[in-house]
Amino acid sequence: MALDNQIKKDEYFDELETMSANERDAYFKNRVAKTVTNAYNNAPAAKRMLDNAGVSPSQIKTIKDLELLPVTRKADIIEMQKSNPPYGGFLCIPEDDIERVFVSPGPIYEPMQHTGIKWFAKSFWAAGFRKGDVVVNTFTYHMSPAGILCHEAIRDCGATAVPVGTGHTEVTVKVMLDLRATGYVGTPSFLMAIIKQAEELGYDFKKDFYVKRAWFTGEMLAPSVRKTLEEDYNIDTYQAYAVTEPGGAIAYECNCKDGLHLMDEYIVEIVNPANGKQLSDGEVGEVVVTPVHNSTWGLLRFGTGDLSSIVDDVCPCGRTSKKLNGIQGRIGEAVKVRGMFVVSKQAESVFAQFEEVVKWQITVNRIDQRDEMTITAELINDVCDKIELADEIGAKFKSICLVTPDKIDFVSSGTLPQDGKSIIDNRKWE
Repeated sequence: MALDNQIKKDEYFDELETMSANERDAYFKNRVAKTVTNAYNNAPAAKRMLDNAGVSPSQIKTIKDLELLPVTRKADIIEMQKSNPPYGGFLCIPEDDIERVFVSPGPIYEPMQHTGIKWFAKSFWAAGFRKGDVVVNTFTYHMSPAGILCHEAIRDCGATAVPVGTGHTEVTVKVMLDLRATGYVGTPSFLMAIIKQAEELGYDFKKDFYVKRAWFTGEMLAPSVRKTLEEDYNIDTYQAYAVTEPGGAIAYECNCKDGLHLMDEYIVEIVNPANGKQLSDGEVGEVVVTPVHNSTWGLLRFGTGDLSSIVDDVCPCGRTSKKLNGIQGRIGEAVKVRGMFVVSKQAESVFAQFEEVVKWQITVNRIDQRDEMTITAELINDVCDKIELADEIGAKFKSICLVTPDKIDFVSSGTLPQDGKSIIDNRKWE
């Protein structure tokens, strides 16, 4: 009995992670009703959405009933916050009770009231972070929730957090070496860049550094990158699926690395993006998320634009939730580049400031395990300083979309297809 208790303690399971199927059904039935009622009573945008759909909160008793409500998308929130600033009618608490406000691309202002970090920390615990680990956190602490939330989750596991933030590859190499960092949190491409930089400086990363585990989100972990990190550098890799608008990590890997366990702090639906109807387990559709652990933000049925499917199996790790079968693509005119979403409407606002540009297109490729973004811009004529214009567009794009284009190509008017997509994602995650 004592041994069983010790195993339970070491695995850090909470009562949600190990619920039976019946317990989970009852839990979500209770949560969905409370969440919708709270949003209806306190968030004007949610009330308006239900009223327009002709639905009363009392009709939403199960996850299946959520189909009665429309899917809200990133572009919808952006427009609602423009017309009803600053929170678009989604705030469920008095403004003076807000603890912190994050800003995601759009911009979208996301108010938060601290409700503890245990729900998020369990994804780091599942990745093996413990007291004694020194973990470099390479996510930005500037406006985005990623840096602070990851920092708090690392600390909740007992590990030491080093807030290095984004960029500064050579500085990060020195910090990791000097502090004998054992853990990494960030995107897989940046860890590969760190390793490459260290090797260019003459280090043998596997021999000279101490990194044993890594926790990734913000971009897909390609199988080839995982193989390189685990087999060539002995780094145990884990990934989580996170979405900023509904509040953070949605699913995470255990040490079986066979799908991502869904967090019970969210209701996750896989729906037909054309009509919002729920699909069966195994069918690929859009990931739609409703947070049920935080009464601050009255966001219901947020459409992530990501495509995935649900796996319902028995996991040897002991966690009983269903799993998300990775991210299998995206819908719509938005793409995540180096951990940040680039939204078509945001990009439009950049190019609207340059009368020289009559049409534009963004292309994202994957080169040497790094996202590379190229902007192709049609010019009204050639009478301009293209080098200066490229610098100005690059700086403005970075300030609004929070990511720097790698290349800006100028072409003559009429070159780009008239009915072409504004954002093209050519990446293959192999």
